[in-house]
Amino acid sequence: MNWGKGIVVSFIVFALFIGTLVTVCMRQEVSLVAPDYYKQELAYQKQIERRQNAGSLPMRPKIEFVNNKITVSYPDFKNIANGKLKLFRPSDARLDQSFIISSSTDSVQTFEINLPQRGMYKASLTWTMAGKEYFVEETIYL
Repeated sequence: MNWGKGIVVSFIVFALFIGTLVTVCMRQEVSLVAPDYYKQELAYQKQIERRQNAGSLPMRPKIEFVNNKITVSYPDFKNIANGKLKLFRPSDARLDQSFIISSSTDSVQTFEINLPQRGMYKASLTWTMAGKEYFVEETIYL
């Protein structure tokens, strides 16, 4: 084999490698935190206000993971109009879960979770109380 054939074979092998690499990369799933992230970014000022409202509370809700259950502890549940707890995994959106927080005289609300995969999750709690919106986010390891 001479140099000309070796160079041509090298280019063909390289082109096949690049083609395979592009095909594999195109088939990878890209999981976004939220499918409508652009719209959420435009409304981020409201999110800043929710965080500030939660920061001004004398006692913030506490989110914990105990015995395959998520517990939310907050002494003012009776004053909550509505709320939502989102548990999401940044690396895989298929493992996300949502729970409704309701007004209650109990200071603890517990939610049963079934997670096929352990790891880092972000728990975000959004609620409305006395006409104001609040937001708390915590990172938890399951």
